[in-house]
Amino acid sequence: MYDRGLSEEQRMMRQSCRDFVDDVVLPFVKRNWQQEWSMTPEDRLPRAILEGADKIGIRTLGVPEEYGGVELEKGTEVKTFAVISGEIARGDSGLADKLVQNWKVSVLLRQFAPKHLQEKWFPRLVAEPDFLLAHCLTEPRGASDRWLPYNVPEAAMQTRAVKTDGGWIINGRKQFISNGYDASLYVVYANTNTKVGMLQGTSSFLVPRETEGFSVARCNETLGCRYMNNGEVVFEDMFVPDDHLLVQDNAMGSAGIYFRPGKIIQAAKNLGVGVRAFEVTADYAQNYVQGGRILIKHQAVALRLADMATRIEAVRALLDRAAQAVDDEDAEAETLCNMVKLFASEEIMKVAQHAIELHGGNGMMLDFGVEKLLRDAAIFLHMDATVDISKMKIVKNMFPHTAGKYAGPE
Repeated sequence: MYDRGLSEEQRMMRQSCRDFVDDVVLPFVKRNWQQEWSMTPEDRLPRAILEGADKIGIRTLGVPEEYGGVELEKGTEVKTFAVISGEIARGDSGLADKLVQNWKVSVLLRQFAPKHLQEKWFPRLVAEPDFLLAHCLTEPRGASDRWLPYNVPEAAMQTRAVKTDGGWIINGRKQFISNGYDASLYVVYANTNTKVGMLQGTSSFLVPRETEGFSVARCNETLGCRYMNNGEVVFEDMFVPDDHLLVQDNAMGSAGIYFRPGKIIQAAKNLGVGVRAFEVTADYAQNYVQGGRILIKHQAVALRLADMATRIEAVRALLDRAAQAVDDEDAEAETLCNMVKLFASEEIMKVAQHAIELHGGNGMMLDFGVEKLLRDAAIFLHMDATVDISKMKIVKNMFPHTAGKYAGPE
């Protein structure tokens, strides 16, 4: 088990997560492999799994202690998020994604939500094991390109918020929202100034699920990560009071405390999938007989195992560096968190491909469970920006004065 640079508290939390995954999550996934394919989203992940996560204190990370949450050391918070999310994703990446939305949105709320709203919502989050948070940014006409961004008025969000007496009226639609189908509380981004670029004219709002004019249009049936119910939400003349405005006009610039840890967590979840793929493949290769000998004695198989292990260690090394940079608020943090998100998505996809191929025909069987790791790995190529958009962001961060502008006049 990898211990370098971890505090005693981080080691203990990681071990609790590993025990939870080994004793609860993996047996559930293996025993109920058909359940993730249920077309009734509410029937996929039983409440008992979230209750189990609650018992070991990982559902409410980032929530201030005064409200009963688990507050982490500020200088190592992102690294702790990475350690824990990687362990949970080793059991199931959908469960990990379900939980980490709570962590990331909690960090955002403790920074920007008024005190009286923190006092209202954080205790509910702590008290209700199935209480989930969601972050609504992506729209049908704008997804990964938001990460560049196209900072011109023509590329602004289609979701609009218009000022009215005592609050705002919001109309629009968001799609591909993690926890969007079953969250209880949402952070929603909307255009509040049509005359300026997206960075100067986007605001964020806190929206309870029961708000009049809010509705969930559908659960998106994804290829992988199916124990997190990705959703599409709609706002129709939805009134939000003034005190539910979190950040006016500069919401995109202020949300770095969500976005940067988010990319670290994405890479860590991806790493967890890769670690699990290696574990099951190494075990299979040392027990399955083909051609009169166990698989690992075939040199072609051994070479692939070495390749898998090397890719995993390379991802882990870059993840450690990037997480530390974000915790330290280092000048290179933005570049590194994009790099590790990109690198992990590509390298772990190759690890998962090796895993499924080394399992031969068994790798194609739904009930065997290896194909799930390939499906889950594939999702990360598109989460928190696509591969190409991530590369554009990296270049823009490295060469801000000479890199091309992707929209608007030169």
